[in-house]
Amino acid sequence: MLRLLGSTRSINVRKVLWTLAEVGAPFAHEADWGMPARPLSAPEFKALNPNAMVPVIEDDGIVLWESNTICRYLAAKYNRIDLLPTSATARAKVEMWMDWQATDLNTAWRYAFMALVRQHSNYRDATEVAASAARWNEVMMRLDAHLARANQYAAGAQFTLADIVLGLSAHRWEMTPIAHANLPHVKVWLANLRARAAAAPYLDPRTP
Repeated sequence: MLRLLGSTRSINVRKVLWTLAEVGAPFAHEADWGMPARPLSAPEFKALNPNAMVPVIEDDGIVLWESNTICRYLAAKYNRIDLLPTSATARAKVEMWMDWQATDLNTAWRYAFMALVRQHSNYRDATEVAASAARWNEVMMRLDAHLARANQYAAGAQFTLADIVLGLSAHRWEMTPIAHANLPHVKVWLANLRARAAAAPYLDPRTP
């Protein structure tokens, strides 16, 4: 059985959990990795991922890390071409938005989120918090403009992996106590995502 390591506090672990729910794969979840009792610096964890970050999966003797890679692996393994199409053009559109989430979007929100939600001692500069919140709104406005042109979902008319990774970041944006830009298309899109049974636990207000 597939083994998933990582606390659900991590948005990247929740990407994998949501994808597992969509594909219907059985798995065992070791959710205490990343918590005080099982630190990511532990030798047994770093033997799996030398970067000491979650998530990690073990599946049929294969060890994988990097959340977006794991999501693509699961879609491919379970032949979910609805989540990750096989045609070059359609697949590239999905992966383009997945990569954008991992770079532009994540980079924008990190400081504000760590300061305001995690209340981490290394993120206390009010100027940096304000700048991060402004960047976060700016990139979310790009997403809203794209959704205004797209056909219901991030990569077109069909729900894909792009919606999983972007949806979690958009949910985090909504749940973080900053001044929020008015993004009507993001609001409608998130409502559609929250209606999915597989998404409900991961787009919950208690899991920003």
